[in-house]
Amino acid sequence: MVDGSSVASGHSAAAGRAPFRRFATSKVPRIVVLFWVTKALTTAFGESTSDWMVHRIAPIAAVLIGFAGFCVALVLQLRADRYSAWRYWFAVAMVGVFGTMAADVLHVGFHVPYAVSTVVFAIVLGGVFLTWYRSEGTLSIHSITTSRRELFYWAAVVSTFALGTAAGDMTAMTLGLGYGASALVFAALITVPALGYRLVGLQAVAAFWAAYVLTRPVGASVADWLGKPTGSGGVGIGAGVVAMVIGLAIVAGVAYLAITGADAPRAAAPRRLPGPAARSAVIAES
Repeated sequence: MVDGSSVASGHSAAAGRAPFRRFATSKVPRIVVLFWVTKALTTAFGESTSDWMVHRIAPIAAVLIGFAGFCVALVLQLRADRYSAWRYWFAVAMVGVFGTMAADVLHVGFHVPYAVSTVVFAIVLGGVFLTWYRSEGTLSIHSITTSRRELFYWAAVVSTFALGTAAGDMTAMTLGLGYGASALVFAALITVPALGYRLVGLQAVAAFWAAYVLTRPVGASVADWLGKPTGSGGVGIGAGVVAMVIGLAIVAGVAYLAITGADAPRAAAPRRLPGPAARSAVIAES
């Protein structure tokens, strides 16, 4: 007969050999209003910073710098054992910069039409979601408590940024709507999952990811509208100025989150079960 302690010790030993770490709380912030504001700002920052870099320095060098920043930010995030507002939003901002470059390289470097790249990135994102769900049984951001789930999460985030960039450029340039009109179109579309969740019971995970994808073209279109020359349908402020102002706004928002902990994930309350059931639950969840 095997007692509970031997089972628990065996399970712990197996867990110690597991290639993926488990975290006490989610590595992703709780969804508060400032989350969506900061997310939109990082999309605009990624667009304007990418535009400024590729026009100020050699495009290949700009892409390499963007990729290096993306790798550094992601390594810092993945190596940590708990959520940090500074680490998380630095990673998101660098994903914004590199995701923009990845989408632009396909069009500028390989002459792939925006409509085609939009479809390609949509398929990639769908593949990430399908693989994630089959592996973990959930796409909830509240379940990012293991390193494997965090890898799936960041793969999805990168895919959403690339998809949103391509979609925004497609509506603005291929469909001829312009940057301002594109921003309004996607701002209207983003209300659909929000209203669906509030009014008709749209599943929360589906509503979140739909809104997450759509914030990218909203922010990118606004950044392009502000930064592009008037002859290209923009206001003409300049990508560098737009990137600097938005960057300062991101720093202010993240500083508030870091100081107040307003978006800090909360540990799940332990379930209390009587007698042997409690021991079984501890063994199963350890």
